[in-house]
Amino acid sequence: MISAVDDLPELYEADETAWLDTMAELIAAGKNEELDYVHLQEFLTDLANRDRREVVGRLRFFLAHLLKWTNQTEERSGTWAAAILRLQFDLEDILESRVLRKHAEHELAEAYEDAVDEVAMELGLLEYRLPKKCPWTIESLLSEELLGESQSIESHKG
Repeated sequence: MISAVDDLPELYEADETAWLDTMAELIAAGKNEELDYVHLQEFLTDLANRDRREVVGRLRFFLAHLLKWTNQTEERSGTWAAAILRLQFDLEDILESRVLRKHAEHELAEAYEDAVDEVAMELGLLEYRLPKKCPWTIESLLSEELLGESQSIESHKG
């Protein structure tokens, strides 16, 4: 049921999901003049920012796992490979969005730098032992050949 227009700001603060349902109902009914535009703009901005943070966070986490996979060859296991593949599949799902894929491409280098810092600290490695530039592209991160490529990462160091 659509709430009165005056109640929409209070509904937004009290129950965001009910507010979203109401916004959808108003749009479906063609009652655009009754929409809570102030909170709708805030909500959409927050949603876009959350999506971008999610992409960068997943990239950073994925890259850190790949760097550890590359530098801990003696500890590799099928379970670990399966976990990396799961991370790859999750990233691939998110990057089906053209906009989020462009964002990932734009943020790849910075996400990689963060992953290098994390892995260097976690493994006690000096950062210079890790490639300075990200050896992967978004395409190669999503490739079926990824784990085979990461095993030969030594050739990319520099």
